[in-house]
Parts: sequence; structure tokens; C-alpha cells
Amino acid sequence: MIIQSPPLLSSNCSTKCRLQYYILLCFRLQYVLVQSLHAAFVAVVVSFAGWLLWWWNELWYAVPHNRQQTDGGAKLPPGYMGLPFFGEMLSFLWYFKIIRRPDDYINSKRRKYGDGVGLYRTHLFGSPAIIACTPSANKFVLQTESSFPLVWPSLEIVGATSLVAVEGASHTRVRNFVVRAINQPDSLRKIALMVQPRVIAALDLWSRKGRVTVFNEAKKVTFENIGKYFASFEPGPVLDTLDELFKGLLDGFRAYPLNFPGTTMHRALQCREKAMAIFREELEKRKKFGVGKDKFDLMEGLMEVKDEEGKQLSDIEVLDNIVSLIVAGYVSTSLAIMWAFYYLAKFPLVLDKLREEHMPIAKKRNGDLITYEDIASCKYTSRVVEEIIRLANIAAFFFRTANKDVEYKGYKIPKGWKVICWARYVHTNPDNFEDPMCFNPDRWNEAAKPGSYLVFGGGSRICAGNMLARLQVSVFLHHLAVGYRWELVNRDAGMTYLSHPKPNDGVEIDISKI
Repeated sequence: MIIQSPPLLSSNCSTKCRLQYYILLCFRLQYVLVQSLHAAFVAVVVSFAGWLLWWWNELWYAVPHNRQQTDGGAKLPPGYMGLPFFGEMLSFLWYFKIIRRPDDYINSKRRKYGDGVGLYRTHLFGSPAIIACTPSANKFVLQTESSFPLVWPSLEIVGATSLVAVEGASHTRVRNFVVRAINQPDSLRKIALMVQPRVIAALDLWSRKGRVTVFNEAKKVTFENIGKYFASFEPGPVLDTLDELFKGLLDGFRAYPLNFPGTTMHRALQCREKAMAIFREELEKRKKFGVGKDKFDLMEGLMEVKDEEGKQLSDIEVLDNIVSLIVAGYVSTSLAIMWAFYYLAKFPLVLDKLREEHMPIAKKRNGDLITYEDIASCKYTSRVVEEIIRLANIAAFFFRTANKDVEYKGYKIPKGWKVICWARYVHTNPDNFEDPMCFNPDRWNEAAKPGSYLVFGGGSRICAGNMLARLQVSVFLHHLAVGYRWELVNRDAGMTYLSHPKPNDGVEIDISKI
């Protein structure tokens, strides 16, 4: 309210008139004062509420732990824990989804808090967390499973007896079974021959189409090979049904763990149950009628393999591990194949070197399938594969949970907090790899720095199928190098980083036979 200057009161104005005027003036001044105080109060309340929201997670999670430092305890790593409920997810999405510079998320922390010991506190994915982003910090976490176990929001979705869920002696036992079935030379020899017919047929089909989207097509051939190798399923209605079921199941791994009708998690669990029923029917059929001697697949391998004491896996262990291995290998293998097309199109000199290595093998085989030994002899191919999967960063992070308070180099990792091993940053940090964003297979002429190569995880939970994954990419590289030429349709396609890194177009190519 604006108060105008009072008019001069005439000398003949009565005392009563003067009194009324000054009373009115006082009321007006009081009103202005109350309005001003109210505005100031609102500003203070809003400012305080904003301050409280900004620092709530710090007050709730960090302050109690840092207070213990005064009693001689270790302090929390530096960092900021974000807003209530959201934590730093908005900042995370800003770097990964909006400006699409994911490595700047960690770079921003290094600039603000310094390098320290490679640990930062935060609140991400619904939980207070410690980020580990250096080789030494990640090695400490991944190799100390007794303190940092892998904890799933829901065991139902991964299978309670699967390799990724069991711990301790049970994990060692199941892992030994799985490794023997898919990751040893005897198994890899059979797999190398088994997957090639579909790879050859797929590439021939793509060349006849002329233009394809590699990611979509790679998923098809990958799942066909999975069906063949895991349970001897041929392309048809059963495999098509399983494909749809596993797409629904995979959605559940990225969903909030709420299980009631209508939720993504509920649908994922239903898909898992139906997929399990299909594999269970096949398993029961084999137990009843047996399997032909010429048939070798993962189901048969897991049913027959024995440990040192002659014990075998139970039926539910066989089924849980088949389903969890499909989940682990389906999309990741498809992405690796997609990136192989991408980088070889971008770096033709690397493709030329691959052709030099593979043409003599193709001539020697004269149309026959290459063998596991052929692939193992290709040293340059091995380096190309390592570089593809390093830059692909298919698994950007690994999650662990501290089951007790742990101290690392003077900093505290509190019990119950998540630990996020930021593998992507380890692979893209110039401190670990020279010119890290350049595709350079020759960097693998020398071994990587200890702890700086985490594409398959680390510690006792390193991927049990890591050699199988390398083999499948190598098989594709051989048949590509000796038989095909291709170009990227969109050489400057933008990148998407969530949920997995890939070009926006899924790597669309024009492909033809040489």
C-alpha cells in the first residue's frame, strides 16, 4: 500500500478532525508494517524450507556418521547426498540423459571434492551410497565379498539358487558347475561349432536386405543361438514365446521392486514363472526319455556335471541358472556385436588387419566352420574384442551392499549403504588408459593396469561366462572380416547411455557381400 503525503491541516480544522486523521494514519502504517513482517516471515520460511530440503539427506544420513568421527572413528568420504527421496538422481539423469556426457558426473565430483581415495558419498537409486571410481577402491570392494555381498531387491527375479544369488560355499559350488558347462575349452569347442550356422545365415540374410539395424538383428540371432545352446530349441513358436518372456523379465531388473498386479515387477515375475515352466517341461522330458548322444547343450551339461564328491545340481538349480545366464548374456552379447560393427566401420584400418589375420584361416577351412583353436590363435582379434567391450561399457556399474561398517584408507563405508563400483569411469579415465575414448586395439599389446579392466566385474563374482562372451564376438568378427563390407548410415548418430550405451539408431548399416 502506498501512503500519500498528508495534506496540510488548516488552522480552522477541529481537534476531532486532527485526531481522526492521525488515527487513520497509524492504522495505515500498522497495516504496511504487518504486510512487511508477513512477507519477511514467508521469505524466511521459504528459505529455511529450501535449505532443509537441500541438506535433508546430509542431515539424515551423513551427520550422524560424521559425528562419530569426534570419538575417533573414520569419516565419510566427501560428497553430497541430494534431495529427500530423489537424492542425486536428478544430477545423474542430467549428465547421462540430458547433456549425454556421463563421465562428467564423476568429473564434477573430482573437481569439487578432489581425487582423495576414489570414494564419494551420494544418494542414488533410492539408497544412500558410496561411489568407488578408482581401480584400487573397486578392487577392495569387489574382492572383499565377506563385507560387500551382492544383494538383490528381490531374489524371486534372479532365482534363489542361481549363481548370482547364492553366497559363500554355495556360490563356489554352483560357479564350478556353471564354469565347467560354458567356460572351459571342451565346452567352448562345441559352442564355437554350434553358434556358427546361425551367424552365417544371419549375415547372409542381412546382406540380401541391404540395410539393417544391427542391434535389433543381433538380438534375434543371439537369442536363437541361446535357445539352441541352452536347451536345443530351434526357431519356432517356443523360442518366440521365450523371447517375449525374457523381454518382460529384463524390464523387471530396472523396475522398482513393487510386486502387485499392474507393476512392471509383477509382470516380470510372471514372465519368469512362465519361462521356468517351459524349461521345466523340457527337463522333465529329458529325465523321462533321455537325450540323444549327438545333442549337447547347457541344460544337459548342468544335469550331468558332478563335483569332486560326485554330487549333481538339483532340478531347481539347473533351471534357475539357465534363466539367470540367459538374462546375463542376451542383451550384453547383442550390444557387444552391435559395437563391433560400429567401431570397425569407424576404424577401417583395424578391419584391414582383421582380414589379414582371418583370410588365411578361411582359405585353410575352405568353407568349413572355424574351430575354437582357430579363434584362439588369432591374437589381434583377441585385442580387438577386448577393446570393443572396454569402450562399450555394457555394465557401467556394479552394486554391492556393506553388511558392516568398513574402513578404507581413513574413510568409513557405513553398514547398509550401497557401494556403486563405477566401472565405466575406470575404463574412460585417462589415468588408467591413454587417450581412453579412442578405439585402439594395440593398447592391449601390454596388460592393463591392475584393477583397471572391469568389463566382467571382479573378485569371486567375475562373470562366469566371460570366455563364452569373447568367443561369440570373435566368431562374428571372423565371418564379417572374410565375407562382408558395410557402412554406417548415420556416422554422426547421437548416443543414448541409459539403460545401456548405444547409438540412437541402434547402428543402422548398409551391408553387402565382398
